[in-house]
Amino acid sequence: MSERVVVAIDGPAASGKSSTARWVADRLGYLHVDSGALYRAVTALAAAEGGEPEGWTEPAVMALAARVGVGGDARAFVPTIDGAPAEEALRGQHVTRLVSRVAQMPAVRAWVNEQVRLAARTNDVVVDGRDIGTAVFPEAPLKIFLVADPWERARRRLVQSLGRRPTDDEIAEETERLVQRDARDATQTVQAKDAVLIDTTYLTQAEQVDRIVALARALQRGAAGA
Repeated sequence: MSERVVVAIDGPAASGKSSTARWVADRLGYLHVDSGALYRAVTALAAAEGGEPEGWTEPAVMALAARVGVGGDARAFVPTIDGAPAEEALRGQHVTRLVSRVAQMPAVRAWVNEQVRLAARTNDVVVDGRDIGTAVFPEAPLKIFLVADPWERARRRLVQSLGRRPTDDEIAEETERLVQRDARDATQTVQAKDAVLIDTTYLTQAEQVDRIVALARALQRGAAGA
C-alpha cells in the first residue's frame, strides 16, 4: 500500500478550519477528519454530567471519552456518543465555551491524536485542528496555518450561529471571547515552521479553498513525477 497523504490545517478558534478542511477534502476526494469534534464530544458529555467545570478532573473526563466513537462514511470522520451521531450536541455555545478546558488535558489530547492517526492509516486525509502539523503529523507533506483578524473571525462565527448579520456590539463581545480563548489555547496553537500561512481576513472561503487545493495538487504532481 502506498503511503497515505495528510493535509494538515491548523489555526486559532473560528479561523474557518473545519469548514475549509471539509471543502478541501471533498475537492480532493480525501477523508475529512475534524479533530476538534472529538474534543467537543467529550466536552458535551462532561457538561451533561453536571457539576462545575472547574471541578472536572482528567481521569473523569477520560472515563467519558470511552463513550465517544467514530462513525461517518468514506468522506467524513464523525464522532458518535454512545453509538449515536453527535453533531447536534457538539456545536452549542455551552460546549464552545468549555472545550478549551478539556483540550488542555494531556491525556485527552493523546487520546484524540491517536484517533486521528488511526484514521490516516487507511485514508488520504485532510485534518484540521490546532497542533496537527506540529504534534500529530509533523511529517505531513502539506501544512496550512489559517489566520484572520479577530473581529472578522468573531463576525463569521456569529453569522454562522445566529443566521443573521450581527450588530457591532455583538461582534465586539464575541471578539473579546475569542481573544481570551486564543490566550488559553496559545500553547497548542503554534504554526509549524514549514506551514503555509494563509490570512483569510479578506478572502472568501472559496478563494482559500482554491489556494489549498492548488497546493495539494502541485504536491500530487510532484510526487507523480518523482
